[in-house]
Amino acid sequence: MILPDGLPAGVSALSTTRSGGVSTGPWASLNLGDACGDDPAAVSENRRRLQQRLPGPPHWLRQVHGTRVIHLDEWQPGIEADAAWSDRRGAVLAIQTADCLPVLVADGQARLVAAAHAGWRGLAANVLGRLVEALPVAPAGLSAWIGPGIGPEHYVVGEPVRTAFLALGSDLAGGFELAADGCLHADLKWIARRLLERAGVGRVHDCRLCTAADPTRFFSYRRDGRCGRMASMIWLGRGEEQARSFG
Repeated sequence: MILPDGLPAGVSALSTTRSGGVSTGPWASLNLGDACGDDPAAVSENRRRLQQRLPGPPHWLRQVHGTRVIHLDEWQPGIEADAAWSDRRGAVLAIQTADCLPVLVADGQARLVAAAHAGWRGLAANVLGRLVEALPVAPAGLSAWIGPGIGPEHYVVGEPVRTAFLALGSDLAGGFELAADGCLHADLKWIARRLLERAGVGRVHDCRLCTAADPTRFFSYRRDGRCGRMASMIWLGRGEEQARSFG
């Protein structure tokens, strides 16, 4: 388990690794995704183990690489959205990833928290900017944490991906590098930071962990194809449950 840094007092958050569950094969062991081919009974047990360390059940989203942002009051099981925010104490927001970026956001006065799923499609459609716009607080008072995701060394893309980002702003060209072998590499974390700062977010922290580079700790769709999903969660409030670990 990873405990995000840089978030305000009064806010709790965690990001799981792939360790501590009961799944086997390409989903071993703490797969929390229920739509990636794993045994549903194993996923259910993994989620039960996770919930024991939380103040309440996670509010899962049906992530579709889009830009829909919901308030927790709109949530219902199976809702399609890629970002959510809450001002309800103890309500856990959850984002699943296996290379895409989980981005957790909190107001400096601990009045609200938010979470976003940011793959390249969502980033290029500015899901992070839309999330910041949806929050009823000044963005300068927000802190954001960019969780484990694929790093540029392992993320080769085609020119259409670069073109999609440049349509959002020429300043995003800095998120791409042409390697000596002619391959184009994208740095999603750099792009996410740039978009958050452009939206006015006051503090941005990057955990600097690459999912594709660490098969022991992380699932990676780009590396393995069939694989499980980690989860990153955030909620208002503190509790000793945050200090417990899956190992």
